[in-house]
Amino acid sequence: MTPQDAYWEQTRVPEGVLPARAWVRPDATSADAVELDGPWDFAFGHAADGSDLSPFVADAITVPGHWQLQGYGRPAYTNVEYPFPLDPPHVPSRNPTGEYRRTIGIPEHWDSGRVVLRFEGVDSCARVCVDGRRVGVLTGSRLPGEFDLTDLVTPGGRHELTVRVHQWSVGSYVEDQDMWWLSGIFRPVLLLHRPAGCVVDHEAAADYDPVTGEGHLDVLITTADGATAELTVQELGLSRTLVPGQRVRLPAGPVEPWSAERPRLYDATLATPSERISLRLGFRRVELTDDRDGGRLISVNGNPVMFRGVNRHEWDLRRGRAVDEAVMRADVRLMKDSNVNAVRTSHYPPHPRFLELCDEAGLYVVDECDLETHGYIEDACTTRPGNPVTLPEWTDPLVDRMRRMIERDKNRPSVLFWSAGNESGAGAAVDAMLRWGRERDPSRLFLYEGDKSSRLVDAYCLMYPRHEALRAIGRRADPGHPDAATDRRRRALPFLAIEYAHAMGAGPGGLSEYRDIFEAHPRCQGGFIWEWSDQAIEGPGGEWLYGGDFGEVLHDGNFIADGLLLPDRTPSPALADVRAVFAPVRVEWREDRAVLVNRHEVLDLAGFTLRWRLEEDGRAVASRSAPCPRAAPGTSVTLGAPPEIIDAYAGTGTRVVHVDIVDPHGRTVSRNWHVVASAPPPGFGAATRPGAPEGADGLAGGELLGLLRSLLGPHRLVPRLWRAPVDNERAFSGDPLEAAWRKAGVHRLEHEQRVAGGSVRIRSAAAGQTWALITRLTGHRVDEGLLLGVDMSFEGPAPTPLPRIALDVVTEERIDALEWYGLGPHESYPDTGQGNTLGRFSATVDALQTRYVHPQENGERAGVTRAALTSVSGRVVEVRADRPIGLAVRPWSSEELTRAAHTHELRPDGRTHITFALATHGVGSASCGPGVLPAHQLAAGPQSVRLLLTRRERP
Repeated sequence: MTPQDAYWEQTRVPEGVLPARAWVRPDATSADAVELDGPWDFAFGHAADGSDLSPFVADAITVPGHWQLQGYGRPAYTNVEYPFPLDPPHVPSRNPTGEYRRTIGIPEHWDSGRVVLRFEGVDSCARVCVDGRRVGVLTGSRLPGEFDLTDLVTPGGRHELTVRVHQWSVGSYVEDQDMWWLSGIFRPVLLLHRPAGCVVDHEAAADYDPVTGEGHLDVLITTADGATAELTVQELGLSRTLVPGQRVRLPAGPVEPWSAERPRLYDATLATPSERISLRLGFRRVELTDDRDGGRLISVNGNPVMFRGVNRHEWDLRRGRAVDEAVMRADVRLMKDSNVNAVRTSHYPPHPRFLELCDEAGLYVVDECDLETHGYIEDACTTRPGNPVTLPEWTDPLVDRMRRMIERDKNRPSVLFWSAGNESGAGAAVDAMLRWGRERDPSRLFLYEGDKSSRLVDAYCLMYPRHEALRAIGRRADPGHPDAATDRRRRALPFLAIEYAHAMGAGPGGLSEYRDIFEAHPRCQGGFIWEWSDQAIEGPGGEWLYGGDFGEVLHDGNFIADGLLLPDRTPSPALADVRAVFAPVRVEWREDRAVLVNRHEVLDLAGFTLRWRLEEDGRAVASRSAPCPRAAPGTSVTLGAPPEIIDAYAGTGTRVVHVDIVDPHGRTVSRNWHVVASAPPPGFGAATRPGAPEGADGLAGGELLGLLRSLLGPHRLVPRLWRAPVDNERAFSGDPLEAAWRKAGVHRLEHEQRVAGGSVRIRSAAAGQTWALITRLTGHRVDEGLLLGVDMSFEGPAPTPLPRIALDVVTEERIDALEWYGLGPHESYPDTGQGNTLGRFSATVDALQTRYVHPQENGERAGVTRAALTSVSGRVVEVRADRPIGLAVRPWSSEELTRAAHTHELRPDGRTHITFALATHGVGSASCGPGVLPAHQLAAGPQSVRLLLTRRERP
C-alpha cells in the first residue's frame, strides 16, 4: 500500500460522506429503516493495511460495542498524554485494526429512492466497502456519517458490507479526551430507505419572545426531487406548505415556552407525499441580556439562569461508550431527581437520543464538539509545537466536525450552547470553527474554555476556580487580559465554571461555598461539576479496574474514577450533597420561623407541598402536610410551623423540625431541618464536663481497662491521627497532604501505654520526630456502665493540618450493625454531608462502607451523640457522647484501606475497627481543584470527649 492509500493518516474531511443533516429517530419517520445492530463477523490484526488480519470468525463481535471489551486488544487510559509517540500525521505502524463483515439484504420495495448507510459513531477511523468496492472513509469518532449505497446495491439482493476500523488514525491527535482509548463501531448502524420526494433535511427553530409571549417558527427544508412539504402543529392550529430551499418565519401565536423547569413540547409533523416525520418543538430563546452592573448575563426566555450542571461522559462499566437508551434514561431521571438542570456533553456530541431525552425532561445542554489536544498543552495557556488547532491543514477537518455536530443537533431545544471542544488551547482552527458556527446558528450561544481571551465566545469559562478567585470574577475584579479591548469584552461576559468540584473519591468538599458565591454574584451563573459517573471497567470477576490494570506503559491510574456515581451507577454520597446544594427551593431559619427561598427562574411555589415533621431524639412526634404559599421565582416568604408542630415543641430531648419540599409531580426537591431545642444524651448533665456526674465512682487505671474489656470484649485502644488518604490528598493532587503526613510520621506512630493512679496515659510518637500525641483516659463507674473520659493533646510542634484526632477501638467482636443518632444516612466530613439530616439511622456495617474505586477514607458518620453497635453474637454496646463526634465502624483497618489499590482487594480481618473521631479534617477537591478551605482544616490542638458505654443483649 502506498502512502497515498494510507487514508488513516490523511488530514482531511471524511471521504464519500453525505452532507450532514438533522437527526431523526428511526421510529419518528414513516420511511423504512433496518437496524444493523447485533452480531457481526470479525477479523482482527495489528496492521492498518489489513495484511495480518486473522480469518473472519462468524458472529464474533457485537455492534454497538468496543472490541477491547469483547476479547480483542486491551483498553488503555490516559488523561493528558497520548499513548503513542507524537509524529503527526503518522500513527504507530502497529495499529490494532478490526474488520467487520455482515450480509445486508435490500428489501424489494426499495426499488425507488436512495439506500443510505448511517453510522452514529465509529472510533477512530473506518473504511466502508460493499461487495469489495470502496464506498468511503469515515473520521470523527463521536460524529455521524452517511453513505449513499444506491448504485452499489440491488433491491431484493444480498450484499457483503465490510467496515475496516483502525484504533489509531490522524484523528487520534484531536481526540485526546480524558477517557479510555477504546475502538470499534460503538453506536448504532442503520440501513435507511430514502424514498423519492423524501425530506432530506429540515431545520425547525422555535423562537419565543418573552415580551409578547408569542412564538415563531423559523423553518427551512431540503427535499428530494424538489417535493413540497406540509408542516402541521395541530395544537397551535398551524399548517403551512413549505417549498424546499426557502426559509420561512411562521408566527405561532401565544405559546408556552420551553425551559428546564417547564419543558413544554409541541407535537408537529412534516410530511411530503412519500414521508411523514414526527417532530417535537420547544419554543425558547437563549441570549445575553444586560446586567445591572453593565455586564451581560445568559438568559433563557428573558430570565437569567443559574446552571446547576454536571459534565457527562457516556459510559457503561461493561460496554464502555456503547450506552443504550436504558442508561440514558436512567441518567436523565437521576439528574432531574438530583436537582441538576444542565449537562455538558464532555467532550464530544453524545448519542443523539440523549439530547431528545433532555428535551423531554428539561435539561440545558452544552453540546461539545469532538475535539481535544490536551497532550499538546503544557499548561493552561501554552501549547507545544504541532498542536493541530494551530496548523492550517487542520482548519477544514475541524470546521467539518463543528458542522456535523451543529447540523445533527440543530433542532434540539435543550441545546443552548455549542462548544468548540475541550483543552486544546487557542489556534486559527478553533477560531474558524467558532466563526463558522456563529454564522450558521446565531440563535445559540458559543463556548470554548481553551482560549483565555474569550474573543469569540459568549461566556468566560474557567476550570476548577478556587473560591477566592471565583469571588473576584463575580465582582468583575479578576486579573485582566493584556489587551485592553479584549479585557473589557471578557470582563463584561457572564462566567461559567465549565468544570469544578472534581468528584474523585471522597468529596468534593466546598460545594456549599461554591453555591453561596454563585448566588451572591449574578455574573457567576453556576457551572458543571466534574463529573457524572466513574469510568471504571468491570473485570471478569466483577472487580472495578482502572488505568494500569491492562498493562499500559503510560496511564493515569484511577483518575478515570471521578464521578458522582460509582461504576455500577450507585449514587455516591456526593450526589446526595449535590442534590441538597442544587436545590432550587430551600428553607432558611430565622429563630424558629422558616424563610422559604424560591431560586427557580420560572416556577412559582404554588402547587408545591410542605411536609413538616417534628422529631424528638430521632423519633417522630408530630407531622403535617400543607400547601406551599405562593412565592414567585427569585422571592422568599416567611412562615411559621403548623400548630400541630408548634404544640409538640415541648419535651425533654433534642427536638428537630424537618421540612421537605415536594413539587407538583411528587418529587422531593429539598430536605431541610432545624434544631428547635438541644438536650444532652441521657446520662449526661452539666457536671459531666470536665468531671464526673454525681454518684459516679472513680476507677483506677487498671480497673478502667478491666471494665473496658468486660464491655467491649478483647480489644486494643489505639490513638489515631492517620486515615487512609483520600484521592484529594494523594500524590497527583494539587495539595498532596499524604506526602506531608508521611514525612511527619503520622502513619507510623508507636504507642507507649502507662497506667498511673486514676488514669491511663498513652504517648504516641514516630521515630525521628520531636512531637507526640498524648492521650489520657479516665473512668468512672456509673449505674449504666462506664463513663470514659478521653483527653487528647500534643507535645512539640505537631504537623498542621492533621487527618483526624481519634481513638480507635479494635475489638475481636464481629459487629455487623450500627444504629446512631447524628447526621445521616450518608458519610459526612467537615466540608461535605449537605445531603444529610439530623436523626436516628441504622445500617449494616457492610452498608456503612463507601466502595470507592480506589480504597480510601470513607464511611465516617458525623455529629453522632448516641450509637448502638450490635455483634453477630447478639451483644449490643451502646455509646453516648457528651458532644457530637465522628464514628466509623469497619471490618478492616485504616492500614488495610491505605494498602489496597482496588476495592476487591479489601478483606475483612475478622475483627471490628471502630473509630471515635474527636475531630476530622475536610476532604476538599484537590485531586483537580482547590484543597480544603481554612474553615474545614484540622489544626493540631487539644480535643476531649466523655463517652458513656453500656452493654446489653439484643432482645
